[in-house]
Amino acid sequence: MSENSLKLYKLLAEILKVDIKKINEKTSPENTESWDSFNGLMIVAEAEKQFGISFSIDEVIGIKNVGDLIKSLGKRGIKI
Repeated sequence: MSENSLKLYKLLAEILKVDIKKINEKTSPENTESWDSFNGLMIVAEAEKQFGISFSIDEVIGIKNVGDLIKSLGKRGIKI
């Protein structure tokens, strides 16, 4: 796992209060009980802070799972 991947997955595990091993690209509000609207915003805010970026409102709305978050980070040159 790359440094950026580990950083993202640790962030997700901490916010969602789940084991890091249970997180994958399909992790979403539909399959993760603790991923509510508040934690969704926390994920976005912490990802912006950790990686020194800003997402547009359209991007935030488009993040439906971890895979979408990884794609949005990739558009900013952050490889996960």
